[in-house]
Formats: sequence, C-alpha cells, structure tokens
Amino acid sequence: MKMLINVAETVVADALRGMAAAHPELAVDVERRVVVRRDAPVAGKVALVSGGGSGHEPLHGGFVGYGMLDAACPGEVFTSPVPDQMVRAAAAVDSGKGVLFIVKNYTGDVLNFNMAAELAEDEGIQVASVLVNDDVAVTDSLYTAGRRGTGATVFVEKIAGAAAEEGAPLERVEAIARRVNESSRSFGVALASCTTPAKGGPTFDLPAGELELGVGIHGEPGRERRAMMTSGEIADFAVDAVLSDLRPSGPVLVLVNGMGATPLLELYGFNAEVHRVLRERGVPVARTLVGNYVTSLDMAGASVTLCQVDDEMLRLWDAPVQTAGLRWGR
Repeated sequence: MKMLINVAETVVADALRGMAAAHPELAVDVERRVVVRRDAPVAGKVALVSGGGSGHEPLHGGFVGYGMLDAACPGEVFTSPVPDQMVRAAAAVDSGKGVLFIVKNYTGDVLNFNMAAELAEDEGIQVASVLVNDDVAVTDSLYTAGRRGTGATVFVEKIAGAAAEEGAPLERVEAIARRVNESSRSFGVALASCTTPAKGGPTFDLPAGELELGVGIHGEPGRERRAMMTSGEIADFAVDAVLSDLRPSGPVLVLVNGMGATPLLELYGFNAEVHRVLRERGVPVARTLVGNYVTSLDMAGASVTLCQVDDEMLRLWDAPVQTAGLRWGR
C-alpha cells in the first residue's frame, strides 16, 4: 500500500510536527504527545481533556481550542495514550476549577484515564470523568467491555466545551456531558478496510462486493456482512438501528461522519438518504454536520450519530467554537 509517510515508527510524531506548523494557536509537545490550547489555563474555566489512539483525526487534537477541548493526548495509531500524558495535560490546563476527562469506551483508554485521574487527584487537581459509549451495533467487541465510543464524542466535546466556556462549574459540565452521551447513539458501515502504517495492508478482510454493517472505528466486526447495498438501503438499516435504541421524542442533531476515504460527494448523498429516513420516521432534525470527524485512517464508509437535544443542548451546540476541525460563530 502506498502511504504519504516517512517510516511507520515516526508517523504520529511527524503528524504532530505538521499540526504545530499549521496551528500556532496550539501548543504541541511532540515528544511528550500533548496538544494544548495556547491560552491555557483559562482563568475561572473548567478544563476539558480527551485523547485516544491516533488514526481518528481530527479527533481529538483537531478539537482543541475555544469552545471545545483544552487539551488532547494522542496515542500511537489505534493505541491508548498513557497516564503520564493525561496527567501532564490536566496540569497544563487546570485553572483551579477542575478538569473533565472525556473518555471513549475502549478498555485501554478507560484503564489509563482512570489511573490518570487518581494521579492527578494526588497532585491536587480535581478530576471528573465521562464515558462515551454510543455505538449500538454490538456489545463487548474486541477492544471494549460494553458499547464502543464513537461519533457522540464530537457532540459531547462540543456541547460540554461550550458550557465550560460559559463558566459553568465542574459538576454542571460533567452533568451536561453525561446527558449528551445518554441522548446519543451511533452506527457505522465499512465499504473497505483501513490500513495501519505498521501493517502496510488491510487490517481486516472485506471481500469485494461486501460491506460490514456496524463496524467499529478500529475495524472491529459489526452485526453482519452483506452484499453491497445502495446508499438508501444503508441509510434505512443504519438509521433504524439507531432509532430502535434511541427512540427520540424530539428534534435531533445529525452527524454523518466519513471514515476517512469516502468523498464528500458520497457523504452528502448519504446524508440526503439519512434525512429521508428520519422524515419518514417522523423525527425532526435540528442541525446536521457532514464530513470527516471521527475517522479510521483510510477506511471507506460512514457512520450516523443522532443526539436528541433540548433547548439548552441546542444553544450550546450553536455557541461559538474555534478549533482546527470545527469552527463557527467566532
């Protein structure tokens, strides 16, 4: 496989060096693997810290900035960051108002963030944690005890980040983040495998003419494999899988997320089908986001995330944000 890299061993460090060059508003520690908004710590503000394996960009480093995260900890490709990174990030952004860890539900991430929270507390930093577990496809899959954390992470980081930017206390920011996660569900579909730099070839076997329904963002197996379907058929399957679990009684945020190799031409067409299904099911749409936000390297495919919103959540979603991967209103 052809890849735009030097060597597999330096791919994360090289990407961080490039991020630093492109975004002077961020303080990027390449050696110790921490990305921090340059104005941190922000006086009087609860800080948000997240992280995970690299390969899902712009998650999480691309969401560091005004209105979202204060810091992110990138691990190696598809590998959890280590507790030292998380403690270092928490110390860099803590203003004395506490730090919220946003953790996707993968075993390594959960263990390491839990350890980091204990270490940070020993250093006098107040820490709360929220677990994101929105994927309805499967339970207890390879990397995970329980449901996987996927697209809802964007909603949690944006809405909780806006609350923190307004000066909400830690308990309130944590409660809002939990509410967003509990109101969100996701389902992903792969049309082709991803390729890790270390392996240099497909990470799983997906024969030509087949797709994986319910795939994980590391290529974990989903519910089933089928012969290739049309965009409309995939939307019917994915949205119904989400709605059968979420059962929204009000308007929803919609994220149609690309897995890394699917062009916007296809994603917008798929979004049209997602909206058709929601319209047919009587679910009103409040806002829609289409693009690559939680990727899986070069996987072809897409995921759908729905979040039932109330007035406060929608107001916080609309609040200004300025990050490398998401920006509006400022």
